Amino acid sequence: MAYEGLRGFIEEVERLGELRVARGCDVETEIGAVTELAQHRINGPAVLFNEVPGYDPGYGVFVNSVGSPSRTALALGLPTGLGWKQLVPLWRQRMKEIRPIPPQFVADGPVMEHVQRGADVDLLKFPTPKWHEFDGGRYIGTGVVDILPDPDSDWINLGTYRVMLVDRNRVCLYISPGKHGRIIREKYFARNEPMPVAMSLGHDPLLFIASSLEVPPGMSEYDWAGGVRGAPVPVLKGPVTGLPIPAHAEIVLEGFIKPGERAPEGPFGEWTGYYASGEREEPVMTVEAVYHRTNPIILGSPPCKPPSELTSYRALLRSALIHDQLERAGVPDVQAVWTPEAGGTRLFIAVAIRQRYPGHARQAGHIAAMCHAGAYLGRIVVVVDEDVDVTDLNDVIWAVCTRSDPEQSIDIIKRAWSGPLDPIIHPSRKGFNSRLIIDACRPFEWRQEFPRVAEASAELMERTRAKWGDYILGGAPSPVGAAR
Repeated sequence: MAYEGLRGFIEEVERLGELRVARGCDVETEIGAVTELAQHRINGPAVLFNEVPGYDPGYGVFVNSVGSPSRTALALGLPTGLGWKQLVPLWRQRMKEIRPIPPQFVADGPVMEHVQRGADVDLLKFPTPKWHEFDGGRYIGTGVVDILPDPDSDWINLGTYRVMLVDRNRVCLYISPGKHGRIIREKYFARNEPMPVAMSLGHDPLLFIASSLEVPPGMSEYDWAGGVRGAPVPVLKGPVTGLPIPAHAEIVLEGFIKPGERAPEGPFGEWTGYYASGEREEPVMTVEAVYHRTNPIILGSPPCKPPSELTSYRALLRSALIHDQLERAGVPDVQAVWTPEAGGTRLFIAVAIRQRYPGHARQAGHIAAMCHAGAYLGRIVVVVDEDVDVTDLNDVIWAVCTRSDPEQSIDIIKRAWSGPLDPIIHPSRKGFNSRLIIDACRPFEWRQEFPRVAEASAELMERTRAKWGDYILGGAPSPVGAAR
């Protein structure tokens, strides 16, 4: 990577021309609303909030860090200036080349410029936004990396599990059922032991991407991130927990979550676009130490109604993962996969195949719905022919409308893996949902007789675009003289 830590990333974003600086926004309403303004458009800008009223003017909040193709590419070490459709095959190839590199322990780092322990801990000094108007509290951890050790092995899990500010030295940590961090926490609680936790609140967005990705259990996200950047992530041994913490982090909290210690958490606006779960008692972490840089910057990534930052970078990552898992499951001739922004990259999956045998489309649809990258809180899988652009939702819905017949083209999977954030499931039945598999391919047995699509051939359109595209679409001079 050509940059180091969050500050280096911000400098690169400014060079790309995609940075906006907002001064004087308050934490109660304006930071959250401006963030929504930036996120709630495809390829919106990154925003750095400075001079937040009521806080040290040097303390900042940075949002929408990987909310565009170029910024996601920057974090992943891919070429900038491309679109999502162009990045998917590049990232799929890059995924195959990643070889995990463990983190490297170093003696010191910028995160240790300021240290507070015990009674000196004061989380209220950091500008912590109320991200959504009706949230139940202020969330200091949304672009967070929560660092948790597995008690049964040397596995260190990094997860993006939301963190709500309780008071000057306590935070709530919410983890959805089935997530790696939840499984680890249950192990500690079953033994009636406190769970050590470190929380990084500002860091290289690559670490944030790693912590929110479906990295296989047993592999540390540190190792994965090291493999992507081609060099080990520099870490320090946390003085309180012994956990590896990013040496170039902006802010790190250390402490323990003890069984039985809880506080009210939520509600919180989620990636589905709803307040899908209300206030509940959640485990509390007492913060024993805080480390931070001079003029620290919180990395914020609040979920919201799609499109958002989350649906931007995760559409690329999850689409590539599902494509890879379909191929590893033995599904041949998968042409493309896309998880559209409208479904939060989970609730809707589109798969394009070149049909080879009867049942091929159903096979692809069922595996996409239930493979690891597609299984959690999914809803609809649409399988289309290779002539349909899965990144164009209009094209996908056109195929559904013209190539599927409800009586013959639909399968339903019952009692699939859902979670508390599923808005359509009644509160008393959270945990399960159903999946709709739509075969929107030409019927295999008479596909050769299916009506021809009424559009120019790809070859003709390419010639036309090369000759007339700049003039018709971009206002360039006519290729055959002045337009009449």
